[in-house]
Amino acid sequence: MIYENETQLLYKAKEAEGLTFGEIDKSGRITNENAKGQLGQIIEESFFDYAINSIAEADFENLGIELKVTPIKTNKNGSISAKERLVLNIINYHHEVTKSFGTSSFWSKNQSLLLMFYEWIPEVKRADYRILKSHLHRFSEEDLEIIKRDWEMIVSKIRDGRAHELSEGDTVYLGACTKGATKKSVRSQPYSKIPAMQRAYSLKQSYMSTLARKVVSKEAMVSISNASQLKTQSFEEMLQTKFSPYIGKTLDEIAQEKSIEINTKSKGFLQQFISTLLNIRGTSLNDIEEFSKANIQFKTVRLEPNGIPREHMSFKNINFNDWASEDWEESWIKQNFEETKYLFVVFEYKESEKVNPERKLFFKGIKLWNMPMQEIEGRLKDFWTSGKQLLNEGVTLERKKWGSGYRISNNLPGPSSNGLCHVRPKAKDGSDKIKLPDGQMITKQAFWLDREYIASTISL
Repeated sequence: MIYENETQLLYKAKEAEGLTFGEIDKSGRITNENAKGQLGQIIEESFFDYAINSIAEADFENLGIELKVTPIKTNKNGSISAKERLVLNIINYHHEVTKSFGTSSFWSKNQSLLLMFYEWIPEVKRADYRILKSHLHRFSEEDLEIIKRDWEMIVSKIRDGRAHELSEGDTVYLGACTKGATKKSVRSQPYSKIPAMQRAYSLKQSYMSTLARKVVSKEAMVSISNASQLKTQSFEEMLQTKFSPYIGKTLDEIAQEKSIEINTKSKGFLQQFISTLLNIRGTSLNDIEEFSKANIQFKTVRLEPNGIPREHMSFKNINFNDWASEDWEESWIKQNFEETKYLFVVFEYKESEKVNPERKLFFKGIKLWNMPMQEIEGRLKDFWTSGKQLLNEGVTLERKKWGSGYRISNNLPGPSSNGLCHVRPKAKDGSDKIKLPDGQMITKQAFWLDREYIASTISL
């Protein structure tokens, strides 16, 4: 069927709201629980009455609108989020480098998206998944400026012969995600003989989660940028502009200037500091639209006078059973560092604690950082691989004298073992334990980046 205008198409799409896929399906596809893409095919074939295809143009070609059926889930706290990124079209490395953004395969196919959000519920059959909302999405001016720069970033790497180094962490909203049945799904690239993983343009899971919060839950978000700014500055440059007036000032000076109380020992310190300096005091960082869409996580870095933090940087606690059984491509550690950007909020001491126990903390600046793909596929993968082997062979736990008492040591990779990262305790106390794959109990451990590595990534 040909839909003659957007109004007609959206009216039809709205009729799906509240229906289950079982109620919509006329083809019997819903009975195949393992078929990939079947839900989108059911909507195409049984609801919109058009033949399934894989054309380069948008699905509703006469309207320039692409159809996407995408899942959302309800979190434990009652909020909603996207279950996954929104995968768009495959990137043809050879063709895309000959295009401008306006003629790119991404823009030609995806400038208007008819999104049909359905609710994914664990342990529920696909036939019972229900369409919650149909929404015609066009990128805002602000989003579009960021996406244009993302596209340029992706294509510039291909033009440099580095398609094999593409990472979702390179970009802000528009990703280049791996797309293929296995890690052997590779393609040639135009300016290098090195095979590159097959990748597709995608809107990041964080972007889709923010969109779902706005469209489905009607949540209000706060924006810190505008289109005119983003035409002349990248998102990172815009952030630098907002924070730069405070560089070199002590926390006390900033507190007096902004009329706030700063407690660096408070869990909410970083939240308060960032929102205040962005002039949106009291706003949760999760409610800042750009941070939410880009999956930007925040970390405080306090540099000693020698330029190195006193502490290593901690991340989530480790589930050792997952590590011992998972594949590298699906591992938390790979996915986290490939898909997440970190905003390091950097402070420095100019005196040692020994010289001045009352020393002041100065604001040094910010650094928007993601781990390079060479590092992810290099030292990080080596760390994960050796750790998995050790877990499956059995961890050695040894009781050793420590001061006036004892401590349990282990042979998991410790600080400086590889120059990048290590495993060390992160627990309430010594009795806060977790089970290893071999059945032994160990104090809860976390993944940490080495403090020397953190120092090397910060060039302010």
